[in-house]
Amino acid sequence: MTLILTIAIIITLLTSAVLVTKWRNVRCTGPMPVSLFTFMAILFTSGLDVGLIMFPLVDFEVYRTEELYAFTNPLAIEFGFWGFLVWAFYFLTTFYFCIVEPRLKLFEIPAIRITNNIVIIGTCAFTAYLFLVYLPSYVDGISDVARFGLVAVVVLLAAASSTDIKFVKVLSVSSTILFFVLIVGAWLAAGMGFGGLLESMTGIGGYFTNIGRFVSPITDYHQFYLYWWFAWSIMIGQFVSRFVGGLKTWQLMLALLVVPSIPIAIWFSVLYYYFSTGIEVGSILQLAMVIVGVIFVINSLDSLIRLYTDNLKFTVERFGRLTYVAGNWLAICALVLLYQFTPLEIEWIGLVVVALYASVYFLVFARRRELLAAV
Repeated sequence: MTLILTIAIIITLLTSAVLVTKWRNVRCTGPMPVSLFTFMAILFTSGLDVGLIMFPLVDFEVYRTEELYAFTNPLAIEFGFWGFLVWAFYFLTTFYFCIVEPRLKLFEIPAIRITNNIVIIGTCAFTAYLFLVYLPSYVDGISDVARFGLVAVVVLLAAASSTDIKFVKVLSVSSTILFFVLIVGAWLAAGMGFGGLLESMTGIGGYFTNIGRFVSPITDYHQFYLYWWFAWSIMIGQFVSRFVGGLKTWQLMLALLVVPSIPIAIWFSVLYYYFSTGIEVGSILQLAMVIVGVIFVINSLDSLIRLYTDNLKFTVERFGRLTYVAGNWLAICALVLLYQFTPLEIEWIGLVVVALYASVYFLVFARRRELLAAV
């Protein structure tokens, strides 16, 4: 599995480099173009989930103690798992669905369409499952009944939000603003000032000086992250490509690699200051993190639900709002329980996505003359 993943990552990154070099001035426009800020908000909140909020403080301790991560500091490791280079996966798929798919329509081929939707539904449920698993780490003493009940409510809210694309847009912008408010609140509570923030952020330089190490899995945990990114990549590109507002290829790459990485870097640097100085995360900040994390989960789920229901023609207009919401709620909750009580893992879905990549690469190569003529 490691070799397959490494080869897939290398090919993906090389393809991205070729696209931004050879077709750098091709304009990418989706069917529902929005402003750059709204596009980035949709991308940021759809392409990330509760792990961004909740994982770092747990991960930092792992990276500090395990020898395989000793080549740099924990902040650089965490940033490497979440920022910059991994967003090239999203760039490639967003470009594909803006430029290639409208011309070749490969995702209308039955085998690819069915596989794609299975991946979307499975990854959607995995997002809710991770939230279920990590809740006890952030809500002390939460009972199993409350845990499962909260996840059920979150899925229900996501299904309801997905009934209208305007809800998805509003929630994306709102949750992005709340995330920035959370960063400012945590920064003020730590009393670190601008000097402390800048000093903490210097640790991210360890990622860029060791960037080559992040191309292939460092550990099994890193492999889990990379398969997770792969599992998300096709469906996020498929969803956010709808909202691209005429960016050139090179601008799209900068928007996807650099812009989301900035708030990620700041947030991780603030949390790393708490970790490295031993400052306790107060109950109010913990509650704020849980609230923003819940909103991020809703935002991620509603985007994915909207995507696969559009693909499967399971729409509100066709079946009615009640049937639509109830059907999606039951499907996602059932899959969450499947993750909980069976050996099903995200790596399996990641492997399916790698196979999808291989199929699309083959078909694009076979029809390259048709594509080049169109572009």
